[in-house]
Amino acid sequence: MTAPTSSHPSDPDVPLDVWLLDRVAAYLHRPADTIEPDVPLAEYGMDSVMAMSLCGDLEDERGLEVEPTLLWDHPTMDALRSHLVPSAGRSR
Repeated sequence: MTAPTSSHPSDPDVPLDVWLLDRVAAYLHRPADTIEPDVPLAEYGMDSVMAMSLCGDLEDERGLEVEPTLLWDHPTMDALRSHLVPSAGRSR
């Protein structure tokens, strides 16, 4: 699966929490502002292929080493942000 088009492709100046929401929204083919921070991403249709692709994107584009179980262990946007960007809080 190739990475979907997002509005912040590989721009290192984009904060990680903004990039992350944008990338998840692109994979889910929905506007970022429709993704509730406390709803499991699986309820929006995030599947294992998308989850693994997101892990690859985080490693390739943001230089973060993440476990392949990232979205299993952190299934919501809030959980992902808290894990990857502790200072991001609940901003959307």
